[in-house]
Amino acid sequence: MGDVQNKVKLSQWDALLLESLRSLSGSDEELLRRVGEKDLPADESEYGFDYGQLSALADEQPELFRQAVLEGYQIKYNTIRGIRTWIAVALGIEAKLELAEGQEAVEAELTEAESIRLQKVLSYGWEITGGSASDGSAGTYLIKPIQR
Repeated sequence: MGDVQNKVKLSQWDALLLESLRSLSGSDEELLRRVGEKDLPADESEYGFDYGQLSALADEQPELFRQAVLEGYQIKYNTIRGIRTWIAVALGIEAKLELAEGQEAVEAELTEAESIRLQKVLSYGWEITGGSASDGSAGTYLIKPIQR
């Protein structure tokens, strides 16, 4: 995790837009082309994403956007609901929210690879506990604020 300082930082919303469009694009190159040419689909999901915001980001900060797509990013600030939405959009997994005061968490059935991908984008202040099954199948993970 030594490269965290060099990682591009995106807002939670931009990260959701990026992951949603990635799921519709098939490859990073196709995603970059679509955004660059403003060949953007209408979002039919419950989220109503406006991919034009990604084109604006790419126009304003082309290198940052390219790096986020090709090399990864970290979210500047996560909310608990935003984490659940990211898991749904990026991984296609429905996660559960635990909202009891002092015990807020997102619970999700993830593989180890999925948990690593999530760990790489989470903002500072969140931790992932739990683990996948010994046979490599999905296991229960909790994503929660780090207790001070």
